[in-house]
Amino acid sequence: MDKNTIKVLVVEPKGKPYIKEIPDTLESKQEIVGGNIEAIYPFEDPVCLVCNEEGKINNLEFNRVIFFENAVGMDIIQGTFFICGLTEDDFGSLSDDLIEKYEKKFHSPQKLINIGNTTYILNYSIESKKDNHKKDAPER
Repeated sequence: MDKNTIKVLVVEPKGKPYIKEIPDTLESKQEIVGGNIEAIYPFEDPVCLVCNEEGKINNLEFNRVIFFENAVGMDIIQGTFFICGLTEDDFGSLSDDLIEKYEKKFHSPQKLINIGNTTYILNYSIESKKDNHKKDAPER
């Protein structure tokens, strides 16, 4: 990997996370999130969640609910975000171990469902058409 690039895990609304190697520039990070970036540090690992700082204000599409590990609370992320590693003074590449951990954490897209005065978080899976048919079905 080029020293001017970093490896990140991109999480889009309604999608599974995917690995992307990006130039280590502000512009490339803004391009992923679709605007100005905001860095959030909700996890105990040396990682950063980078999202659009105006995702809620601009009513971007709901993506995921983030539960903070090191403090009580949670946040709703709207719009595409990515997870990157941290260096001593900047964002950095995500290690293979952390890619695996956060891919599992964000693997299933989520929906928010309001019933009465209660909001529920629904995790759902994405299946391809290829996976939808039964393997036992006889061929014609």
